[in-house]
Amino acid sequence: MPPASAVPPAAGCLRPGYGPGDLHAQSPPAPPARRDIIALEAQGILRRVHGGAVAVRPASEPPLAVRSGVRAREKHAIVRAATRLLQPGQTLFLDAGSTTTMLAEELSALAGLTILTNSLDAVRKLAAAGECKPCTHQMTLIGGELAPGGHAIIGATAIASIYRYRADFAILSPVGIDAREGASSYDHQEAEVARAMAQRATRLVILADHGKLGVTSRAVYASPDGIALLITDKAAADKPAFQALNRVLTEVIVAG
Repeated sequence: MPPASAVPPAAGCLRPGYGPGDLHAQSPPAPPARRDIIALEAQGILRRVHGGAVAVRPASEPPLAVRSGVRAREKHAIVRAATRLLQPGQTLFLDAGSTTTMLAEELSALAGLTILTNSLDAVRKLAAAGECKPCTHQMTLIGGELAPGGHAIIGATAIASIYRYRADFAILSPVGIDAREGASSYDHQEAEVARAMAQRATRLVILADHGKLGVTSRAVYASPDGIALLITDKAAADKPAFQALNRVLTEVIVAG
């Protein structure tokens, strides 16, 4: 795929992430970056300082309910684009990310999928949709240990269960995606589950809004050459990290 036209790096552009480490800016950020900083500060991930921001050292990743509300409009555009990839009869893995949980709601409009997930929230959303109209999907909640916070299944039993299946797609929502490191998660055990899903799928699809581009968190689970498709939102075009990803990935879809 030909690379998108180059976008000069904005002065003061940050690479926010959930992992520890200082983030510095040399001059005031552009308005889109400032909005990202304000949103991340509201989550307790960053603290604004003169000329930029520094990372707060969190004890854990923000709760799913908090993450789901960040850039929700962009996430909705991304998941709508993801549904257009799917056909009846296909099998897909979904992880327990905020964007993939949102995707579960959109899947209720489709039919005839086999959905394998470690996300309790995704299963609840699909089940709730099935109360309103007949659900023709076959849903499997992967067994294993309940993660702290109660939103995901993790552990060796979950990974062993994943390896029993073969899927057409692994549709995953990372903490960040970087052109050199690939897709990463804050939680090491959730990263192991995501890695197993990616290895057992024909195509790995990453759903990541513009705030996740250029971000590397604590546990990398998929290298750039293992990612078949990135779906992001239209605000990504303003980010140098998008240009870098567009050069190294096989395919990128800009939604919205």
